Amino acid sequence: MPFWWQDLLLAIPRIVCGYLLTVDFGAAKFGLPWSPEDNNLKFFEVAYWFPNDVAEYGGIFNMFPAFFAWMGAFSEGVGGIFLLLGLFTRPFAVLIFITMFVAVFFQQFNQGMWNMLPAMGIMWVNLFYIILGSGRFGLDDVIAKKTKR
Repeated sequence: MPFWWQDLLLAIPRIVCGYLLTVDFGAAKFGLPWSPEDNNLKFFEVAYWFPNDVAEYGGIFNMFPAFFAWMGAFSEGVGGIFLLLGLFTRPFAVLIFITMFVAVFFQQFNQGMWNMLPAMGIMWVNLFYIILGSGRFGLDDVIAKKTKR
């Protein structure tokens, strides 16, 4: 059985990435209670400029830009909350991984390595949580222990 501090060290990247996703990345594109007021976003509304950015990726993104913009903003804003809490960690980590993959290879790829690093870091961290789940310091673990009783 691992020591508690090992589980805490495994939880730190999940908590930090979840916080950054929901408070910074997601809140700028998606209407959340903590979104900046000057963005004028209603609850779960996508920023007006984001579907246009998504359409520039081409292909299927150009065919359904509003859908993909909403899914990307949702995965960052709401997925970040779930990642932070360690709740439904694996499904939301998959969604965030896909969103960050698109951000790296369709949005930032031609902007240089430095611009790719935030999305790439979050992408790899989420690959880790797809495999391992939330760990002992997540709500998934609390729920699993309650249901075993």
